[in-house]
Amino acid sequence: MVALDAPRGVRRAEVAAVLRGLPESSGIAFSEGAFRGMARRRPRQLRAMPAFAGDVLDPRRTGGDVLVQVGGKSAAEVRSAVDRVLRSTTGWEVRWRIEGFREQAREEAGRGMARNPFHFDDGFGNPDGERGIAERALVRSGDGEPEWAVGGSYQVVRIVQLATALWDKDSVEEQERIIGRRRDGRWLDGTPAGERPEFAADPRGRVTPLDSHVRLAAPDRRNPPPLVRRSYGYDHGADGRGMLFSCFQRDLAAGFEAVQARLAGAEAMAKYTLTVGGGYFFVPPAGDEWVRRVFSA
Repeated sequence: MVALDAPRGVRRAEVAAVLRGLPESSGIAFSEGAFRGMARRRPRQLRAMPAFAGDVLDPRRTGGDVLVQVGGKSAAEVRSAVDRVLRSTTGWEVRWRIEGFREQAREEAGRGMARNPFHFDDGFGNPDGERGIAERALVRSGDGEPEWAVGGSYQVVRIVQLATALWDKDSVEEQERIIGRRRDGRWLDGTPAGERPEFAADPRGRVTPLDSHVRLAAPDRRNPPPLVRRSYGYDHGADGRGMLFSCFQRDLAAGFEAVQARLAGAEAMAKYTLTVGGGYFFVPPAGDEWVRRVFSA
């Protein structure tokens, strides 16, 4: 991911030309800063990402007008594509960039899975097909958004430092109680990974602790949070290992923000994590017709 700031005073036509010149393998998203002077065209919930309880946001790693995401099968392939992006955005300033990876990336039951830096399988909470993804993530007509934004999605990115050395001192059993699942995804009450546990049968949290991550994030597994996660690990030497958390939703308030409100100051995992950057962005719909509709004079 590379977050870029547009040159001051840049004209809309110049922005449109830059966007059309990006490599086809690049994904694009915009922050509120990309809509200066275009309030009517800005997605209605798009704003600067606030600092939540426990966050220590570094301005050098937070925000940016345009977020470009490039994926590939190897680090060398990705870096080459990022170089092409930077050549096509001459005059734009890099606010921050970070290189992520998905260990043991695979698909299970229609869900994209990976092993996170805390050694747990991640992705079980996502829907198992394109229809479910669209239901949670894509803006619909009638949602109150600008017409051009229908089919797009709100993206939340969180750069999270992880205290992996401290975490690895805990027993696997303690780690599983903090997360609320076994490392392979099975639930603590014995429910298989692909099924939904009944937390109401454990009201005092004797099996799945009340302050475990999964129980706070989604207390009713039959009505999961309306968002789709796709996160990455990162390893930045002196900065240590961390997670590049990313999720997509139709509605920020009902999706990420509702989950974050339940987690803030309540989960046992908080002492192992520190969010230092990221931002709120909007991913435009497929195709390039939106470029004309947003950035025309």
